Amino acid sequence: MAMTRGEEFLRATLPALDLVHNLARRLARDTTEAEDLVQETYTRAWAAWVAGRAPLRVEPWLATICLNAGRDRARRGRDRREVPWDSVPEPAAQASVEAEAIEHVQREIVERTLRSLPEEQRIAVTLMDLCGFTAAETAAIVGAPRGTVLARVHRGRKVLARLIDRGEVTRDAPRP
Repeated sequence: MAMTRGEEFLRATLPALDLVHNLARRLARDTTEAEDLVQETYTRAWAAWVAGRAPLRVEPWLATICLNAGRDRARRGRDRREVPWDSVPEPAAQASVEAEAIEHVQREIVERTLRSLPEEQRIAVTLMDLCGFTAAETAAIVGAPRGTVLARVHRGRKVLARLIDRGEVTRDAPRP
């Protein structure tokens, strides 16, 4: 039996959901905005898929869509939506609250440090180091020469290492 278009789309794109979510988290200000960006990415991808513009490689295609959607959102300067307190779920009981708190603070410092990079460096580091794309794939996604991407990643890594070593980005530092 032949698969429907929707089944083909899901089969091709769902394995890349974690990649899209990780990229969206680094482009968005908060979790809610990142989830919206993932949804927008998949909506745009579906529209292209049904229009007959299915890619040869899904991961770089979805990353490009996510990156463009994130840039569009930043350009439009959308306001953050308020979430009513009664809709926020209660946290589940954890075995080691202390370990989870330390991990959360460390992750937040790395995320904040990453956000302090210039946009081109942040995107290049995210695509190569966190999403696992090659320099050539990253260059195709961002529309820059491969050498430029490698230079951005190199400079971004150096700045990240320096900021984290010196502790220059702290919990109280403003987000760019």
